[in-house]
Formats: sequence, structure tokens, C-alpha cells
Amino acid sequence: MDNLRQRLKIKQINLEKINNFIMKEDNPLTKNLFEVIEKYGGVDEINRKAREARKLDNLMSRLETKKSPFIKDLEWLTRQRDEDAFISIPEYHKKILGDKADSLTFDNSFAVTLEISACNFFPWVIEEAKRAVIQQDLMPGRFIRVRSMKEQVEDNEIIAFAAAMRIIGASYVETLDTKGTLPGPDGLPINTHLGGPETITGYFGGVGVPNEYALKWDDEFLHYYTEYGIQQVLNINIGSVLLGHWLFKLGIDIEFKISVFLGNDNPYSCFWTLMTAKLFSRDDGKTPLIGFNLSNAVNNRTIELSAYIRKAFDFEDIVRIEHHIVETYKSIVRQPYDRLDELLEIADHIGNISAKHEGGTPEIEKTREHPSDVLDYFIPKKEILAQGLMPKLTVNYLDKHDAMNRTAKALTERGLNIIAAQRLHKK
Repeated sequence: MDNLRQRLKIKQINLEKINNFIMKEDNPLTKNLFEVIEKYGGVDEINRKAREARKLDNLMSRLETKKSPFIKDLEWLTRQRDEDAFISIPEYHKKILGDKADSLTFDNSFAVTLEISACNFFPWVIEEAKRAVIQQDLMPGRFIRVRSMKEQVEDNEIIAFAAAMRIIGASYVETLDTKGTLPGPDGLPINTHLGGPETITGYFGGVGVPNEYALKWDDEFLHYYTEYGIQQVLNINIGSVLLGHWLFKLGIDIEFKISVFLGNDNPYSCFWTLMTAKLFSRDDGKTPLIGFNLSNAVNNRTIELSAYIRKAFDFEDIVRIEHHIVETYKSIVRQPYDRLDELLEIADHIGNISAKHEGGTPEIEKTREHPSDVLDYFIPKKEILAQGLMPKLTVNYLDKHDAMNRTAKALTERGLNIIAAQRLHKK
């Protein structure tokens, strides 16, 4: 066994070849990336612009300049927060456990992040907050968005949503338009063989960000990073994942989460992903890979082995393992899909994990006139409104909220802590 193990050791000369390739002055892979960075003023200027763009005062000022109707909603949300309308974490423990809560000590080292996806429209956050106040529910600590960036710029939701996240103290992820299922931000088809969601099976042939679009992904990120302060984005392709690591290594403070669509479905693919993160981490050990969404097919043993790899690379506090507890009812998995019991089996010994809710519970979903459908993410807003779908999609989103609170309740009943919107639910 020892002899076999030695055969796997990476030779120093091979690592040197990789470094020599990266350092070549005429290397078009790095040269083209550097040109994209210079287009935005260089590393320091890029980070400065992003810091300014994401400040809450600046976001609100932009909405005021545009006379946005979202200002009133954001002011309401701020008042509710400041008036302690949202349940505190100790109060929540008491609500679920009664007097038993007084004798329990909750271990923060295994706190589970409450995650919801996809929150594609800003008004949904407000409707969710209203429900949370009335029912004394918890709001998510993490939001995932899968809506056209260009479209949400047009109605200013990109600014309003960013402001809401600052107000409530939650992290969030945007999905850039440079992805193989839709035309790119320039309006041109990213892949000439794809015609949108109806040809999505072609997506699994490795054509998510083809050819020059990997660099366009970087270009699009830097635009939204500098213009709106968007820091965390979804990553669906191994090429754009590598470029995300390179941006970070060069000094740009990008953060990204790997999508379930990347297909990390066994410990060896997880090792590949985390190994790349380690190879291109900064000198302080940090990596831009802050969310790692494993495949819906993984079992608990694969999650445990992924955590084992993560620990070996000193990423336990940086890389969050994100796991779907429920999924959209249509177009992505066989139903019923409900992984809550499996989460409860691992939540007491795997830290920095999030419980992602992308659908309602199957029992609720099957009763809906319009069950949640992952293909709804691709419908333009104008078509949603024309078809009268928005009220139904809002119901779908609130079903996800209820499923998330079911998870929070189950974790709390077992003495496990949760991470909700940290500026709403005081500790």
C-alpha cells in the first residue's frame, strides 16, 4: 500500500512546469485576462469601485435618484429591523423548545446556514419579511438569485436587492448572463446549438461557457462588481471557475459559489475542485470559493468525504458546503425529493454547511395549481406579467420559505444552531 501511495505523489518538476506555463510572457490565456482587468482600471481601482458601490448609503442614493418605488419597502424593512419586529434567536429557541431551551447550549461550530433559492424578484423579500414578522419565522441567512442581470438592471431590482441584503445582514449570490442556456449580455448566442431551456440537454455536453465566453464571464463580473458592488456570483463551468481563482489570486476580491450544475457528485470530483482552490489560494490561505454546491445525487458519505478533503486543505471556515434539502417540483429531479432527515444525520458533525431550499415540501407542492418549476427561472419578467404568473410564482417562493422554517425547527429540536439573517434575528 505504501508503494502504491508513493506513486501518486506529484513531482516537483510537474508543479514547476505548471508555474512556468502560467509565467510565460506570451501566454495568451493570462495575457487576455490581464487585458480585461486593465479595461476596468487595474486591481486596486476595481476593488475601490466595488467597495463604494456596495455601501448602503450609495445604493439608497441611487434608488432615490431614480425615484424608485422600492425605497418605501426598504425603509419599512429597516424600521421593522430597528423596532425588533423579527424574532431573536433566543426567542426562537424558546418558541420551538419551550422551557427546555433554557437548559440547552447551542454549539455554533456546527451552525447550519438557512439558504433559499431562487429569490428572483425583490418584492418577494418584502413578502417573506412580512410573513416572518407575522408568524415569527426566521429569514434566510443566504439568498441565491437566478434572474437575468440585464433585466434587473432595467427595473432597478439589482440595486434594491443589494440594499435589502445590507439591511438584513444576509449573503447573496447573483447569476451572470454569460451562461450557455441564454444569449449573453451582448445579445448574441453563447452557443449556436442551444435555443434556450428547451434545448438544455445540450448544456450537459460541456457548452456552458464556450470558447471566448469564459473571458466574457470575467468581463461581465467586473462590470457588475465595479458598478453595483456585486461580489458573489454563481459559477457553472470549470473554465470560469479557474478564471475566478485567477482573479482572486491577482488581488480582486471576487467570491463565487459552484453550481449544482457543475456536477460534483463524488469525492474525487470534490477533491479536484478543492485541489484547484488550494493551488490558487492566496498567501494567507484564502480562496474565492465560498460556496460549494454538490450534486443532488450525493449521499451523506460523499458529503462527509468532501468535508474531510476541505479540512485537509484548511478550508473549513471558508468553503461552505451547500446542500439541497428540497428542489423545485418540476424539471430538475424526481419527486418526492426531501433530504431533511439526511441533513439531520450529518449536521451535528459537519461544520459550515448550508441547507438550501429550492422548492416547497413535496406534500405542499403537489397541491399547487402551479408547482415550482426550475424552467420558470428563464421566463422574462414581461412574459411572467403577461401570463399572470407572478402571484403563482410568489406562492412558490413563500412555500420555499415555509420549507426552510421546517428545517430550522427540526434542527432546533435537536439542539443544533442555525444561521439566519443576522441583522434581523439577534443573538
